[in-house]
Amino acid sequence: MSKSAVITARLDVETLALVDRIASAQGRSRSWFAAEAIRRVAESEADFMAFVQAGIDSADRGELTPQDRVFADLRTRRAQRVAG
Repeated sequence: MSKSAVITARLDVETLALVDRIASAQGRSRSWFAAEAIRRVAESEADFMAFVQAGIDSADRGELTPQDRVFADLRTRRAQRVAG
């Protein structure tokens, strides 16, 4: 098992009641639910930050797409979606 650390967070009573209700329904502890929620959000934020950095790195290399081409591609995709 990996090491763990304790954090403290303040929640309003409605949110805490919701956490307790969901954790109980899943047979999980409040602590497990909080840790899982934090892990999921942290991973999502890390993925987004990596996505943004990839875009910055691409722009730094000069790999840019003109805005008019981006919008033309979006219009084409939208038309295909509506037609399909």
